[in-house]
Amino acid sequence: MSSASGFQPVPRESTSSLITRQLREGIMRGALPAGAQLSEATLAAEFGVSRGPLREAMQRLVQEGLVRSELNRGLFVKELDETEIRDLYLTRTAIETAAARAVAHGESAGEGAARLRARAAAMAAAAASGDLQALADADFAFHEELVSLAGSPRLHRVHETLMVETRMCMTALQGTYFDPEDQVAEHSRIVEAIASGDDAGLVREIEEHMQEALDRLVRASR
Repeated sequence: MSSASGFQPVPRESTSSLITRQLREGIMRGALPAGAQLSEATLAAEFGVSRGPLREAMQRLVQEGLVRSELNRGLFVKELDETEIRDLYLTRTAIETAAARAVAHGESAGEGAARLRARAAAMAAAAASGDLQALADADFAFHEELVSLAGSPRLHRVHETLMVETRMCMTALQGTYFDPEDQVAEHSRIVEAIASGDDAGLVREIEEHMQEALDRLVRASR
């Protein structure tokens, strides 16, 4: 029943949504590795649910492109080949460049730059301590913050899936990170280009950063 104001009760998050999130996290972190077959019976037992919400969750992951369906064989975690890795980084470059421009020329550009500097500082702290996992997490948080600051739900929604695929690549291809100090420096240059409103500079820094990551991943995948 609606209230006098016309508002409707906010529904609780569905079981299928909760399962989707956990499966997505498992794919991202490598608990469900690329190429792995997803067994409905096994996963339903692990989650303690019927197959209905599990099927709904896996269909969402198929729609997101994280799981592929093979006729008469079942569902498998997607594997990213060189062509798909290149396409992934092409798309990330476009989205993050658009986001960076929106932040640089937005009403809260100063606040946005400050938040990104804080993310870069977290990366620097992780690099200084030699904690490569914390560095990787801080790196992902930087890029997620960048797109979130743009204030575009559509950019953010697409970027979320791209970052899961990126994490899949990094998990499958351990040891692809380059010198931690260089990694921090690249992100700091992106921040300063955004802070100065330098469109040409931010495009250059993001493109170079993405190309460096792409080259390392492609080399490691061969």
